[in-house]
Amino acid sequence: MATTEHPPPSRLRAWMLEGLSDMGKSGGHTGPHAQPEAAHKGQRWWRVMCLTGVDYFSTLGYQPGIAALAAGLLSPIATIVLVIVTLAGALPVYRRVAAESPHGEGSIAMLERLLSFWQGKLFVLTLLGFAATDFLITITLSAADASTHLVENPHLTDALQGKQMIITLILVALLGAVFLKGFLEAIGVAVALVGVYLALNVVVVIVGVYHVITAEHVITDWTSALTTEHGNVFVMIGVALIVFPKLALGLSGFETGVAVMPHVQGDPGDTEERPTGRIRDTRKLLTTAALIMSCFLIATSFITTLLIPEQEFKSGGDANGRALAFLAHEYLGNAFGTVYDVSTICILWFAGASAMAGLLNLMPRYLPRYGMAPHWARAVRPMVIVFTLIAFLVTWIFDADVDAQGGAYATGVLVLISSAAIAVTIAARKAQQRNWTIAFAVISAVFLYTTVVNVIERPDGVKIGACFIVGIILVSLLSRLARAFELRVTSVTLDDMAERFIRDMASRKMRFIANEPDARDKAEYRDKIEQIRADNDMPEQEDFVFVEVTVTDPSEFEAGLSVRGEVLHNRYRVLTLESASIPNALAALLLHVRDETGCIPHIYFEWTEGNPFANFLRFFLFGQGEVAPVTREVLREAEPDRSRRPRVHTG
Repeated sequence: MATTEHPPPSRLRAWMLEGLSDMGKSGGHTGPHAQPEAAHKGQRWWRVMCLTGVDYFSTLGYQPGIAALAAGLLSPIATIVLVIVTLAGALPVYRRVAAESPHGEGSIAMLERLLSFWQGKLFVLTLLGFAATDFLITITLSAADASTHLVENPHLTDALQGKQMIITLILVALLGAVFLKGFLEAIGVAVALVGVYLALNVVVVIVGVYHVITAEHVITDWTSALTTEHGNVFVMIGVALIVFPKLALGLSGFETGVAVMPHVQGDPGDTEERPTGRIRDTRKLLTTAALIMSCFLIATSFITTLLIPEQEFKSGGDANGRALAFLAHEYLGNAFGTVYDVSTICILWFAGASAMAGLLNLMPRYLPRYGMAPHWARAVRPMVIVFTLIAFLVTWIFDADVDAQGGAYATGVLVLISSAAIAVTIAARKAQQRNWTIAFAVISAVFLYTTVVNVIERPDGVKIGACFIVGIILVSLLSRLARAFELRVTSVTLDDMAERFIRDMASRKMRFIANEPDARDKAEYRDKIEQIRADNDMPEQEDFVFVEVTVTDPSEFEAGLSVRGEVLHNRYRVLTLESASIPNALAALLLHVRDETGCIPHIYFEWTEGNPFANFLRFFLFGQGEVAPVTREVLREAEPDRSRRPRVHTG
């Protein structure tokens, strides 16, 4: 046959779907830039920390300004509260998550194991909605803050004034273009960016502390203003506790820290079942990152609050969204300030890259396994386009405003941390660790309180999260519906007795009877055979083997199939199967028997009583219902050649 040239649309489709990954499968490599496990040797923990750090440390670009707007003169005290919650709350929680989920699944996987059936799937989809909020707002907020640093640079402010929206969209588009081209392992780049950025921040902090110390009136003015405004230290602490939820952006990065665990080298003796070294080094990563960030948070909130006039933090002020850059230009000159701006822009933009990689790793880990994503969702490029378009929409809705996106970002971060705290509380309780259970329960209460307060004061986050949740659930259910008739059994294994039944049948007509097990007594099987013979007008000498399927978890999509043979009442041969879906299990068995014997098997059903639409819903939700026509449809999709398709008879 002569070959024909593919038209341009086909080439485009092939490019878009190139490299369909095994992100959602066990043992497969994950993410758009990961390598197969055999080739991936891992990196030292401090290098991987920098990959986390482009997300975590980059919040220094906007966190001091957000803290000043939220807490005013109390910003340093509120930041100390944040640091206490970080070191005494979030850090212990995620150190436990690292031990409980050492392959990068994170706290969502821990909670997934606690729930089964559809309620478990819907719960995970809800958490995925908030995770998508976290990562997407990371992309848009980081790009918006990077454009703020660019627009406010003294050398560029005249040329770029009023163009922040366009610049932010361009940065998001460039991010999408990088992933469409192919995003290779970037730990080396992350190390360089984080190293330079933290070094520049050390310089800014040292100079800022020097000016605070040498200008003695600054401290006295601040303390006097605090006393005048709040009275005594207990009132200050109380107000700081109240405004603390508004500073929750400083807690970001922990979920990313666990997600990058597979990149940590660990010990030579580590195995996939017991990665002791990887867990230990990931805990080092989390602890070191938290300590570094805590020091910077306290120092930067202190110097920015004391050295920058309050009006400069507000919308339109020179320090809005760029407090440390303001100090860099003010006290170290525009040359150093420009270098600081460039470094900040780079790390903020790269934080968006980290978030995009997180999205591309997270969604395929769950949705394909649930059957809740189209086939193209396993490919990187279509998902990059989808996420980039959503990022455009979010940027337009928030007008590329850093402050306006803070609530949505904090909501995503806090929901994930709260879910992690609850997961480790349950894990500690199951392990009968009473002290840890109490400690994690208290931490969970703190984060739940923080989440609720943040949602009440800034509902944008939960609104956006709800939009993502509704979108994910709707698309997931439609995808599951569209894929309902797929043959989703990954393997078929027969025991010795089942193999013997198949060999015996191969010498004559292979006839199976689909039977819904009830009492399983002699009368049940005798009456079933008589009914099938009468309905199909068959002679008495025809021989049958019964097939009985027990539904396990109907919300599962793909699984292997084990077939067990037994002889009941010294006469009736029965194959028993366990599966999430009766029609898919039957179709998989028939195709396996055909391939093993070379014979076309026949299977006999009786029609299901009741409304066909209601029966289809029973199949869709519970794996049973309209069995006969659905089995035939699964076979039709799996085997296009009608002459090789197993025969389905219904009476």
